[in-house]
Amino acid sequence: MSWKPLRVLTPRSILPALAVLLVLLAGAAAHANKPVPFGDRVAEPGGADASPVTAQSLDTAGLELRVGPGLEAYDPASGEHAWSYRREGATALYLAMAGDDAVVLWDDGLVTSVRPSDHEVRWHRAVPGLAEWLRGEGEPGAAQRTETQRKQLAVERAAIALYTVPEASPWVAVVTPGLTMGFRDADGDLRYNDRPAGNCAYDPLRTVRTNYAVLVPRTCTGSSSNNHQAFGGITGYRLDSTNWQLATGPAVAMRALDGQRVQIEDGPILGSRVFDTKAAAPESACGSRTEAFAAVRPQGACAEPAANPGP
Repeated sequence: MSWKPLRVLTPRSILPALAVLLVLLAGAAAHANKPVPFGDRVAEPGGADASPVTAQSLDTAGLELRVGPGLEAYDPASGEHAWSYRREGATALYLAMAGDDAVVLWDDGLVTSVRPSDHEVRWHRAVPGLAEWLRGEGEPGAAQRTETQRKQLAVERAAIALYTVPEASPWVAVVTPGLTMGFRDADGDLRYNDRPAGNCAYDPLRTVRTNYAVLVPRTCTGSSSNNHQAFGGITGYRLDSTNWQLATGPAVAMRALDGQRVQIEDGPILGSRVFDTKAAAPESACGSRTEAFAAVRPQGACAEPAANPGP
């Protein structure tokens, strides 16, 4: 039976072990200092240290929510600050409610959903091209805008880009000239991602929302080099059914009549009509030949025809 003495550790034999230990310690330190995904920071009272970017505020869940540099919550009775949701390097521009959740659009093109009752950040979604459009990059006169003008433009465009639809399962739509996207608020699931044809652009400014759908108009030009005639259309987006299309002129105008119906004004092609976004069908006109068989009857009572006067 052989016997070997204990091995004496020399400085040279210790170096590899120390190197491994240093790598492990460095990895642990890096992990500890790893930034929170998306730069999220939720602060308790006292975190609201900057004036709001806009004057927008909403009351929900017993709180007053303000668009800050982030999302700021206050007690509406006492005015005391309740909590603050910020993202490092980003500024919140616009706020909309999807059911009980607060949906925030940020200047870096991110959309987030927050539950105000416990200030939990529920999901994040990036919208390609949104940040550039908010800033007006590449547009005529963009280089001459001041920093104040660029910020104001971003706030204005954010307010016409974000829509929430409060049907049974609330959802979120984001509209830019080159892209429209829809997310289910329950989990942030992307439900549609739609780009216009190459010679078309969506118009967020004319977009209309009801309790069931988002109606997005588009303007197109002829593809031929000798044909610059403009034409248009409307796409109706829903999450619980297929989308639908209407052909229109380039300057079609829409306005919501209530939570279900939209008035569409387009002289050259459609004329004036009412579209029911719940039934996804036009409302028949009083006295029309199709009234008895229409999917959507006229709302209210139609005027009775005048009686023929006697001889």
